[in-house]
Amino acid sequence: MGCAKSKDGDESPAADCRQDAHGGNERCRYGAGNAYIVQNSCAVPQMSSPGTYQGANISCPTQPSGMMMGGSMVPFTGTLTSQRSHYQEGVTFFVALFDYSARTPEDLSFKKGEKFQIINSDDDWWTASSLSSGLTGYIPSNYVAPAGSVQAKEWFFGKLTRKDADRCLMDPANPIGTFLIRESETTQGAYSLSIRDYDPVKGDTVKHYKIRRLDSGGFYITNRIHFAHIHQLVEHYANVADGLCGRLVKPCPVFVPQTQGLSKDAWEILRESLTLDVKLGSGCFGDVWLGTWNGSTQVAVKTLRAGTMSPTAFLDEAQVMKKLRHDKLVQLYAVVSQEPIYIVTEYMNKGCLLDFIKSGEGNMLKLVQLMDMAAQIASGMAYIEKMNYVHRDLRAANILVKDNLVCKIADFGLARLIEDNEYSAQQGGKFPIKWTAPEAALHGHFTIKSDVWSFGVLLTELVTKGRIPYPGMMNREVLGNVEQGYRMPCPQDCPDSLYELMLLCWRKEPEQRPTFEYLQSFLEDYFTATEPQYQPGENL
Repeated sequence: MGCAKSKDGDESPAADCRQDAHGGNERCRYGAGNAYIVQNSCAVPQMSSPGTYQGANISCPTQPSGMMMGGSMVPFTGTLTSQRSHYQEGVTFFVALFDYSARTPEDLSFKKGEKFQIINSDDDWWTASSLSSGLTGYIPSNYVAPAGSVQAKEWFFGKLTRKDADRCLMDPANPIGTFLIRESETTQGAYSLSIRDYDPVKGDTVKHYKIRRLDSGGFYITNRIHFAHIHQLVEHYANVADGLCGRLVKPCPVFVPQTQGLSKDAWEILRESLTLDVKLGSGCFGDVWLGTWNGSTQVAVKTLRAGTMSPTAFLDEAQVMKKLRHDKLVQLYAVVSQEPIYIVTEYMNKGCLLDFIKSGEGNMLKLVQLMDMAAQIASGMAYIEKMNYVHRDLRAANILVKDNLVCKIADFGLARLIEDNEYSAQQGGKFPIKWTAPEAALHGHFTIKSDVWSFGVLLTELVTKGRIPYPGMMNREVLGNVEQGYRMPCPQDCPDSLYELMLLCWRKEPEQRPTFEYLQSFLEDYFTATEPQYQPGENL
């Protein structure tokens, strides 16, 4: 497989459309603004060096729902930013893409299809007046789109990657002919049409077509027929296939997106605004609860034991963490910054990946689904890589899962703040030595490349359905053996090509380990570029 990230290989109607074999079934979401929010968007860093690894079949770059409240009249002091290009261009009427129940007295409740006049805005929460009720209040900006725009159409998914389009459309609930339109990954100003189809040989598949833009402003898939507006193109192909694999039957369903934060200016919140409803788990440094904020919003709450970390240092780090926004990172909503520290995040209903794959539904997953989960994690880590951040504690226990096998990275950056001696000693009983790169364990050199090492270990957790790494070895044995060149053997039933990827992650010299951009690309294309003949076995 080559080094470059796979391109958006959309097809013309006459072409034999390529399938990305895939077992995942995540649905997607989007929102409004110049950067429309998509649940499955991918962010990957730019290549920073032409260096490559050479391995068998592998070469890789080495560098990189809630309580109803009414709206109310509220003052607004924010200013517009370049993110809101539609507003700046004079578009002041927006339409709701989803229902929203107000979480505070200052919020505005609304229903899907309701129209607003935008009064003013800041990055995430806009001040709007409902044209139907006349009420004014704050609304989440990613729940609305300019009225009459492409972005307001149910079939438009914005900045969605080809792979994520596959994930959306391959949901078992979607019939043949389910479709979506997304922005092209490769051509500025163009779009791509993705349709669920059935092939007698390949089975369920997704086919992709480029929607090209005319200089005159129109759109076309084939030169035989042009359309003045993209919605006319959709209407045409909903009536006749006309060279496509089939008619456009129904738009792909969407999930309601997470808001960006709990509400306007809800960052450092009062402990009394939270109720801890159900304990989800306990760890060395605290507990995790399913909770409710403000009597209206379901959240997860991590409660840290007093003395775990400095409140001042935590608050400084949290200011950085809340700016990290990616659909494969668990969203940090708010904090209680006085001890005991509370960390409030989105709730992931399937729990941590480690527990998920050890029993029940997760234990029945085959390699296709497991590698898709790995690709999702790599996607989130590629974003962390791009943002020059370091996780420091990447393992299955710190990945959370929700419906449709959606995986998100949790606890990024927190490990650096822990003040417990058994953890800070690095080789102490609480330190995750079996996941930690030798240069980090021995010398405290934590970098994105030590995260790559940890990702290789996480891959073994996936293919062994949660087995502890280095079985039979104590932590001190592991550290000494790894320093002398020992690496875990290939797990049972693991393809050689995947084990080779693990070995790349475990190269002694950090700079020789692959980038997360490469790991994401490799895993997303694994069953087309590397293991096209894969057949499910008893375990994997």
